[in-house]
Formats: sequence, structure tokens, C-alpha cells
Amino acid sequence: MSDSDYILNKVREAFAASFEIIPNMVTLETSASDIPGWDSVGHLSLASNLEQIFGINLDVDELIEMENVREIVRIVAAKIPRNV
Repeated sequence: MSDSDYILNKVREAFAASFEIIPNMVTLETSASDIPGWDSVGHLSLASNLEQIFGINLDVDELIEMENVREIVRIVAAKIPRNV
């Protein structure tokens, strides 16, 4: 499994925990309009779950950039050590 596959699977876990959805519903193309509940409050819940799952801290600029799953994966990948 590649790093990006690993990260995407963990991001799916965060989405499932945040929005009570089936993880496989989440793809790299998924955006806020695709997920019921992905509003400002849901975004904070997602960020909190991502921080917990990956052991990272997200700053305000990163939170703003997290408009879709592809961007979330990119941001997380830049914050975690390689070969996870």
C-alpha cells in the first residue's frame, strides 16, 4: 500500500467518524457539497478527527485549504513522516 493509499484510508476513517457515512463514499474528488453535514461545524469535527488519527496539528490556513479530499490528503501527507 502506498503512502497516499494509507493516508486516504485514514482520511476516510475521519470522515466516517465525523459524518457517520460509509468510508468508501469518500474519494479524492469528494468535496463539501457531496457530504451531508460538511458545514463549518462539521469541518471542525473533521479537522479534530484528522488531528487525532494522524497525530498532527492543523493551522488556520490549512483548515481553509481543506476544500476537498484531494487537498486534505495533500496537507496531511506534508505533515506526517514518510513511509508511514
